[in-house]
Amino acid sequence: MALHRWSVDHRSEFWEAVLDRLGIDFATAPRAILEGSAQHPVWLPGARLNVAAAALRGRPDALAIIAAAGGHTITLTGAELAGAAGRFAAGFHRAGYRKGDRVAIAMVMNVESVIAYLGTVLAGGVVVSIADSFSSAEIATRLRLTDPVAVVTQDTLARSGRALPMYEKVTAAGAARCIVVDTGGEVALRSDDMTWAAFMAEDEAEPTVCAAADHTNILFSSGTTGDPKAIPWNHLTPLKAAMDGHFHQDIHAGDVVAWPTNLGWMMGPWLIYAALVNGASLALYDDAPVGRGFTRFVADAGVTVLGLVPSMVAAWRSAGALDGVDWSAVRVLSSTGEASNPEDSRWLMERVGAPIIEYCGGTEIGGGYITGSVLQPAFPSQFTMPALGLDLRILDETGGPTDLGELFIVPPSIGLSTEVLNRDHDEVYSAGLPEADVPLRRHGDQMERTPEGGYRAHGRTDDTMNLGGIKVSSADLERVVGTIEGVAETAAIAVAPQEGGPDRLVVYAVPASGSQADPDHWRVEMQHAIRTQLNPLFQLDEVVVIDELPRTASQKVMRRTLRARHER
Repeated sequence: MALHRWSVDHRSEFWEAVLDRLGIDFATAPRAILEGSAQHPVWLPGARLNVAAAALRGRPDALAIIAAAGGHTITLTGAELAGAAGRFAAGFHRAGYRKGDRVAIAMVMNVESVIAYLGTVLAGGVVVSIADSFSSAEIATRLRLTDPVAVVTQDTLARSGRALPMYEKVTAAGAARCIVVDTGGEVALRSDDMTWAAFMAEDEAEPTVCAAADHTNILFSSGTTGDPKAIPWNHLTPLKAAMDGHFHQDIHAGDVVAWPTNLGWMMGPWLIYAALVNGASLALYDDAPVGRGFTRFVADAGVTVLGLVPSMVAAWRSAGALDGVDWSAVRVLSSTGEASNPEDSRWLMERVGAPIIEYCGGTEIGGGYITGSVLQPAFPSQFTMPALGLDLRILDETGGPTDLGELFIVPPSIGLSTEVLNRDHDEVYSAGLPEADVPLRRHGDQMERTPEGGYRAHGRTDDTMNLGGIKVSSADLERVVGTIEGVAETAAIAVAPQEGGPDRLVVYAVPASGSQADPDHWRVEMQHAIRTQLNPLFQLDEVVVIDELPRTASQKVMRRTLRARHER
């Protein structure tokens, strides 16, 4: 913890040491490490670089990617990955796209999506991150907010033996132009669309030199109402991911890192930079990671650092997916996305013989704010320390210190967002904060400091919930389920199981006048609406009928009251 204290008390010196440790090269060196204030910092003023080049500079003959795709294994060396990204960047320029133009990626995390991601950044473009699981309506929202010049996608995607449409969803969302990876789906392309092979150039483009604050990626984080927040990453944000991976997940040159995720979520870009900047290899699996296919892939690929979402552990445990599988190469496990179940965590650590580094952060952080390390004991489902380079406070409703309350981040840190494209950044993260002895930044998680000296997460304090590692607002869910016939009003809440583990989605429903309440039928109808209109990964656990929703004097629904009522 002495290192953490030093990293907070001497932030400029800490980040200067991180840049040196990571071996970051600049086309133009910064005139300082930090200028400005804690709430409005300017990191590395005057610096010019391309962070994709930092990810691609690694050992040319060493393994960069090992991927399972369609029953086959694909490998790329560092030189092959750099060459492919350079050809994508050249295709970007050949198409007439310019520095700052946006290219959306809506597909699974596979070899082509990584090449497209790094190639876009290498060309000075900006990636728009869209998860493959989104409905056409959700994809359309993200395209509307960012107006990309093209969308990289695939014809179909495989999920548990089924071929699901991807190109069809993207075109239904109104994509202006698509660059389509052929996986054997045999789709008919529109006249302005083109295949991946046709887009890739024969020559390789040189990295486009950019200012440190130039955008590289736009990701999305659900707010409590309306459109999702569009949060840009710049050429420095990935350095936070790489730093966390190096110091907290213990990623080094020669490691093989697997973390089932998607470029639509921050852990997709995080994985690219945390692995490649540190000289490690990416292990990618393009199907559902809950069965023996994935657990065997981890063994066969020689994965040494394995990231996970807690619900995956429950699936492995119940299905016996680790029986007879040799995971002896795995030396570090890391868990993020949702609250973990202590029993599942203990089982996995004992089964694999490796610690689980609990890791929690956000899109607007570029990594984690609270985590663990391999130098500290790993308590099941507990964090052990704030992330290096930033600090935190846990405050009660009066703004006083407490061991169970709302968590606030103490800025500044490389990685923390400084703008939101469709919101007022200061209003979102700084307005109405309690008085404190240090600057604060709102995050919205509820955290407990445990008697052992660790930390335990208790979900969100606002009306955003976390379902299966995906943030979604109550308002978005209520908009979808409120259309069910016979339902007058709804309130969606996330309920933490008493035994711990991922939150369960519960909907309170008020029957329409003259309608008979039918919670079982409503649950089926609401689940169908959620899957088709919002996200097929969201599971509705229960529908509770209620005469009227509890409201404040200003008529706001009191979801905290409903959560407390349900947990009794």
